[in-house]
Amino acid sequence: QVQLVESGGGSVQAGASLRLSCVASGRTDRGYVMGWFRQAPGKEREFVASIGWRGVTIHYSDSVKGRFTISRDNAKNTVLLLMNSLKPEDTALYYCVASRFGPVVAGAYDHRGQGTQVTVSS
Repeated sequence: QVQLVESGGGSVQAGASLRLSCVASGRTDRGYVMGWFRQAPGKEREFVASIGWRGVTIHYSDSVKGRFTISRDNAKNTVLLLMNSLKPEDTALYYCVASRFGPVVAGAYDHRGQGTQVTVSS
């Protein structure tokens, strides 16, 4: 079992930056693919980014490509999401996920955190 705890959300103005952090605990030695999803009120969840165990295979949604950067530090069991040039449409609950086999980019994951709220005002 893996537990995921996110932090780093907040309320910012458009154009600002935030860095989200996800710390994993438990069976983190299993080579999980890690990722981020977001969900705004009344909307479907949306894939944001994912990163493979070695940090080489990375995917971004088109809506965040070029603005967000995902990274991981396996020694610290941490996944980061650096969000630059934030827009009001980035407002959502952001949550971290971990997947052993399923493609995170397709919405398959085994564990998720509670999430951290990001609010961007214009």
